[in-house]
Amino acid sequence: MADVFIVGVGIHPFGRTDGLSGLQQGAYAARAAMADAGVAWNDIQFGFGGSDASGSADTIVNELGLTGLPFINVKNGCATGGSAMIGAWQGIASGQYDIGIALGFDKHPRGAFNAMPADYSLPDWYGSVGLMVTTQFFAMKLQRYMAHHGITSRSLGRVSEKAFNNAVHADHAWRRAPVDIDTILNAQMINDPLTKYMFCSPAEGGVALILASEKKARELGRADVRVKAAAIRTRPPGSFEVFAPGLDIDRGGAPTLLASAAAYEMAGVGPEDIDVAQLQDTESGAEIMHMAENGFCADGAQEEWLAEGWTQIDGKLPVNTDGGCLACGEPIGASGLRQVYENVIQLRGHGGGRQVPGNPKTAYTHVYGAPGISGVTILQR
Repeated sequence: MADVFIVGVGIHPFGRTDGLSGLQQGAYAARAAMADAGVAWNDIQFGFGGSDASGSADTIVNELGLTGLPFINVKNGCATGGSAMIGAWQGIASGQYDIGIALGFDKHPRGAFNAMPADYSLPDWYGSVGLMVTTQFFAMKLQRYMAHHGITSRSLGRVSEKAFNNAVHADHAWRRAPVDIDTILNAQMINDPLTKYMFCSPAEGGVALILASEKKARELGRADVRVKAAAIRTRPPGSFEVFAPGLDIDRGGAPTLLASAAAYEMAGVGPEDIDVAQLQDTESGAEIMHMAENGFCADGAQEEWLAEGWTQIDGKLPVNTDGGCLACGEPIGASGLRQVYENVIQLRGHGGGRQVPGNPKTAYTHVYGAPGISGVTILQR
């Protein structure tokens, strides 16, 4: 398959923006990405985009212009944005197109996500007894993991503390004030062992990426950030996933194990080659579990990693350099693309106060969504 480059990125700040719809925030991001790439909407040959709560993404043509381009709507849980990027990458890697856009946006109401059982082929009683409550699922999964691998609550607090510290330097983040670890650990308990500072919040925002062939990227003077791998996988037998209708006695694999293995093979690299990583952190325990599932450490080794500061900006593997979902919040359609946006900024060396030192060359993103979907991308400069 042909090489694909990310030639433009744009973001609308995450959080709450009164007076702008999710669609308008997506259009803002798209215009910013096109300006970054030095192209106009008429130059874009196709698009992939997604939204969970703000309508069909293809209606963005009403904001950007009726050029007749093909545009595919994507809806894939928290992996919506990552899936949109993979679709755009495939369109260019196949040789069918030279330049396209991947975008995602959302505007969630305040409060918790309100998933409906029927959307996941589940009976209504599944929700009536509380099994659609994602905070409960994450807590139960995490309790099991902590018991098996010796993870402490202090490690959960360290993940959140790092997130808020990193977000101070990210203009697009929602929560940009530091929160000390004692405040995090002693805050209101939502679902044991997770306090309120250990969860992300439904949010608003938009992100857009312009992808191009090598020829087009060179024409634009932007052949600097290459997509080395993009993979997405669903859950295997025995996995323990959100909204699962049952749980096998024998623990199986996980979609992240499959997606990460596929991405490493595609890129021809291993975990040891990654300079910066953005990992799904809908709650602080998710980042910890995903460190191991993506191959960066053994199960249980996260205790040492976090105590030693190895996932900090200046650590041996900086993780979630803009604060991740914990600090940015999660507009479902945009969240996976935010990770890629952040890695492009890091590879360009434009991270400012959150810039990873040492001239990073290889960057990794991982997104996880209901009911057990994982997407991984690897970028190289």
